[in-house]
Amino acid sequence: MKVPLNVQLIGQEVAVVWDDGVESYFLGAKLRAASPSASNMGERDILGNQYGGDGPKQFPGVTVTGWERVGNYALRFDFSDGHRTGLYSFDYLRALAGAP
Repeated sequence: MKVPLNVQLIGQEVAVVWDDGVESYFLGAKLRAASPSASNMGERDILGNQYGGDGPKQFPGVTVTGWERVGNYALRFDFSDGHRTGLYSFDYLRALAGAP
């Protein structure tokens, strides 16, 4: 698992420097659309019924206003639209960046 060494808000972007030297940049709207939260992606019950995940899929103008590290495996972002649920595992965030 690649681990972020440095995370910074730079203008409209979140910049991440990974432990292998790779740098990733994310626009807030892209991160918001990719939120792995149940309210954004939905969740299934034991019978396979889907709940949630039927809201907007694009978030123009939404920015990241803050972030925090969660344990040794994820980041949680605060967005300008008030959304702050959804843990972006390091592996998920790395995949969003398109980096190996």
